[in-house]
Amino acid sequence: MNTEMDFEDFAPWLVIFVTLAGGSLRILLLNQKGLGVDETYSIWLASHKVVDMLQWVVKSDQNPPLYYFLLHYWIALNGTLPYFVRLLSTLLGTVTIPVIYLIGQRMSGAKVGLAAAMILAISPFHIYYAQDTGMYTLLTFNAAVAIYALVRLLMDSRSARPIGSQFWEYLHAWRTPEPVEPGRQGDFSYEAEVRAQTGWSAWVSRHRWLPVQAIETDLAWLVLIVFSAATLLSHNAAVLFPLATNFFVLGLMLFQRAKKSGTQPAFQSPSFWNWTKAQIGILILWIPWASPFVKQASAVFQRYWIPAPTWDAVLQVLRSFLNASGPIPANLDRGIWILYMLVLCIGLVYFRKKVSQFLFLAALFAIPFLGELIVSIWRPIFLDRTLIWTTIPLFLLLAAGIVQLKFRLVIILALAGLVTLNLFSVSDYYRFYQKEDWNAAVRFVAGYTEKGDLVLFNSNIVEIPFDYYFKPYETYYSIQVEKRGVPLDLYETGISEPEMTANDIPGLISLVSGHKRVWLVYSHESYTDPMGLIPQTLASQKKLIQKNDFYGGQVQLYVNP
Repeated sequence: MNTEMDFEDFAPWLVIFVTLAGGSLRILLLNQKGLGVDETYSIWLASHKVVDMLQWVVKSDQNPPLYYFLLHYWIALNGTLPYFVRLLSTLLGTVTIPVIYLIGQRMSGAKVGLAAAMILAISPFHIYYAQDTGMYTLLTFNAAVAIYALVRLLMDSRSARPIGSQFWEYLHAWRTPEPVEPGRQGDFSYEAEVRAQTGWSAWVSRHRWLPVQAIETDLAWLVLIVFSAATLLSHNAAVLFPLATNFFVLGLMLFQRAKKSGTQPAFQSPSFWNWTKAQIGILILWIPWASPFVKQASAVFQRYWIPAPTWDAVLQVLRSFLNASGPIPANLDRGIWILYMLVLCIGLVYFRKKVSQFLFLAALFAIPFLGELIVSIWRPIFLDRTLIWTTIPLFLLLAAGIVQLKFRLVIILALAGLVTLNLFSVSDYYRFYQKEDWNAAVRFVAGYTEKGDLVLFNSNIVEIPFDYYFKPYETYYSIQVEKRGVPLDLYETGISEPEMTANDIPGLISLVSGHKRVWLVYSHESYTDPMGLIPQTLASQKKLIQKNDFYGGQVQLYVNP
């Protein structure tokens, strides 16, 4: 009995189990935590009409519109309750699990694929973003599917044939009538049976239907083009994805041209013209977003909230990829790092005879990682969640290290150790992690507000989560207040987080002079009001009589003295 073949046959059932387990972790307590600023901002954008949504995305956001477009129709079907708006991310995160299995299985066998799927399924980092109303699980899913299509092409000798040739051959065979058995004497004839058929059955019978394997290479090219473009349209930082794939594929082409004899690498490059056509196809799908991309990139270059990366920040990103959600006890920290480094090194050993596959995974991980660090020399953009898709090659390398342990018991123990470690972190996330508590801020304001009050927001973007929770109070209790962003209002300018300066003080004084009572919802002040000018100005004009801290900020009430 061939044990390896038996495992290959049984692996898909294990993948289904792992996917269901990963999906359960992602949907567990999905409604428990309140919606944060970024989540309500996504809901607010997606709630607009498509044309208006695109306009707001260009002038007030730093991301492409694909996720907001999907969320727009998702909201139309399911509403805007926290559970349902997060469910889209949950489903996308769940279906990525079998995709990483397919990548690993195609590259190195079912064991590597299954181990990678298990690591992804219980990753605290991925579980967190699967419970977040944001584009990060969409980004990971699109990149994973594109990577799978590329792996298929790199392991398929037919990828050197012109793109579309299989489709044309399939179409030719489909248009060629299927030969029919000649009529024969007797009560039954196949020819008579076909002639007697009408409608759809006759149409099907008149054509030859080849198996899908006859066009799988062209389908892989199509999937690569579509999902690479979808990756670019999921997040602007994903421009580093085609950079990484082109770096590897073009390098592989040069290597194969230089080394025409000897052992061939595990990956074989496609033809240059096929690759060029695929990149042109990706560009055609992405090019409508080129002009807005330049505008958004220019706005980020002028001013952005991300701090300059440090060595500690880089290590923290790696730590998040491997085990996120809360600090690890100091006495275990070093041992856990040693464990991960050991497994990664063993993964290198696994690929010693498949160097091209290792370089492929290394390029997909390192080039985007280093790319963001290099760009951050001019304008900091280095952030763990924008690199979330690079955990796909990282987890595959970890999985290869685990499988390289050879002995089944050792492999099981290694996976059990990783699963246990990650489940402890996931448990900490469920129990202790908090998002900004805008519901508490709204309850405080709604409980003490009076008709004609002015509610100010030092950061325009925080008016959105406030409104999300405040609108039911306005509807049911007929609360009438005026809401304004300071120094500029979001709805008038489209600027999400303008900085308060001394030049804006006269305008603020003029704004509050006509109101007896003024509320200040104060949050994200380190970026929008670093000198504390707004509360200082209000205190010079009115008397502070109440304040209430909530997780994520503070609410203050000022009245005339």
